Amino acid sequence: MPNDAPGEYTGRCLCGAVRYRITAEPVAARVCWCRACQYRGAGSGTVNAIFPSDALHVEGALAEYSSAADSGNLMRRRHCPACGTPVFANSAGLPQFTGVRVGTLDDPGRIKPEATIWTSAAPSWAAFDTALPCIPRQPAPPGSNAPSP
Repeated sequence: MPNDAPGEYTGRCLCGAVRYRITAEPVAARVCWCRACQYRGAGSGTVNAIFPSDALHVEGALAEYSSAADSGNLMRRRHCPACGTPVFANSAGLPQFTGVRVGTLDDPGRIKPEATIWTSAAPSWAAFDTALPCIPRQPAPPGSNAPSP
């Protein structure tokens, strides 16, 4: 496992065709149970860290799929075209942030989710970490003083 410096994270897709480096700390980290994440996560929720977009440096080609999220925002989801690993997501409403699938980090243990979101969309059998706040829908954007919708 690499020994990333504080404030720096590295990661890749399953086959290694896409590699990335992030030169910032995450502004949020959440487990998401929205329906789109359930599809992308093969039935489970996904763990995502949100970083400033300008701190992301990517090597390799990405394919993308755009669609409306449960929040109503247009989402651009990017993945490796060779192995299909979901890697990044961007909301048209918050272009200054990029969501990174924590499982693609070289050391995913460095980031711990701080909340579970979209619990209202989770299947009845879903198990939530009781140590984390559970938010039924989309929370306020990172760094926002606005209440969660």
